[in-house]
Amino acid sequence: MPEPAHVLDLETAILVVDDDPGIRELLANFLIAHGYIADTAEGATAMRLALSRRAYALVVLDVMMPGEDGLAVLRSLDRADAPAVIMLSTIAGDIDRIVGLEMGADDYVGKPANPRELLARIRSVLRRKETALPAQRRMAHRAFQRFAGWRFDPIGRELYDPDDVIIHLSDGEFRLLIALTERPRRVLSRDMLLDLSRGPAAENFDRAIDVQISRLRRKMSRLDGQGGDDLIRTVRNEGYMFSADVEIR
Repeated sequence: MPEPAHVLDLETAILVVDDDPGIRELLANFLIAHGYIADTAEGATAMRLALSRRAYALVVLDVMMPGEDGLAVLRSLDRADAPAVIMLSTIAGDIDRIVGLEMGADDYVGKPANPRELLARIRSVLRRKETALPAQRRMAHRAFQRFAGWRFDPIGRELYDPDDVIIHLSDGEFRLLIALTERPRRVLSRDMLLDLSRGPAAENFDRAIDVQISRLRRKMSRLDGQGGDDLIRTVRNEGYMFSADVEIR
């Protein structure tokens, strides 16, 4: 009698890819008996067709297949969107296992595979994937600061110009830009900017801010002359002001 389905098993689709029909059916039937949706494919072409028709949580992929082998198939997958992959192989050497893992496989099981061991590995991989999902969702929905066509990601520490070219910032320039973009259209004195952007190696005099502002302006200046000086204005005898409206989305 099959064990009760694990909480992650319900409606979880798995694709078993192996050129041996006996192994395909044995593993697929075992997974179905334990609460999974399980489909099979006899090789790379059938696998790609199956992936185009259904979103699979995991693929059990044989390494030694005729034609395009499992490692070649693994290499061709877009790892950003691909399901988890557990490799099956009669090759027991550590080097082959390491190569598969470095190419993006989530686990590696030797053949002949014990179905119960494979089930345990599948559950372990899916638990890891499920744990990673909240962080991935936060990344996917991470808000950018947007101003005058620019995008600034304070979490990822990345600045993109209106042509979507990344602008590399030093640590001091990064902290200074945050201080400015979080207080748009406000005049900030040099002392205030020094306090807001102070790092462990900050120089303790206001000319340091002038130098950092000058560098930041140069990096944000575009070939058409627009950018740095327009976005970071000097307010005489008072300090500096970030002159663009900043949206967070």
